[in-house]
Amino acid sequence: MGISPISLPVELANRDVLHPRAMRHMESPHNVGPDPQATHYGAGGVPGAGPYIELWLRIEGDMIVSASYGCNGCPSSTACGSVVAEVVTGKTREVASRLNEDDVIVLLGGLPDGKGYYAGLATSALRNAMENKIDA
Repeated sequence: MGISPISLPVELANRDVLHPRAMRHMESPHNVGPDPQATHYGAGGVPGAGPYIELWLRIEGDMIVSASYGCNGCPSSTACGSVVAEVVTGKTREVASRLNEDDVIVLLGGLPDGKGYYAGLATSALRNAMENKIDA
C-alpha cells in the first residue's frame, strides 16, 4: 500500500501530477510580484475573487523589456504566470500576442486535469496588459 498524494505535503503531491517543467516554475517561479517600473498591467480573472493571474509589463517602443506576475497561489497558476512572464520578456508585442493557452500548456509539459483554465487566465492577463497602459 502506497502513500496517498492527499496525505503528502502539497509540494510532494504536486510532483505526481505536474510535469517537471511545470514543477520548476512552481518551485522556483520567475519574475514574481509587481514591477515598480511596469508601464502596463492586466489581469485574467478577478484578483481577490477566485482564481486570477495578474501581469505587469515594462514596454519600451514595441519591445516587452520585462514581465512579472502575481496570482492566487495555486501551483498551476504559479506555473502559468511564471512561464508567460519568462517567455514574453524580450519579445515584441506582436510576437507575444501570438502566445495562446495551448502554447502555455505545451511549454509547461501539460497541466493537471481541470487546471488548463489557468493557462487561459495567463494569456488573458497578457492581452489585457498589452492594452492597458498604467497612468503615471
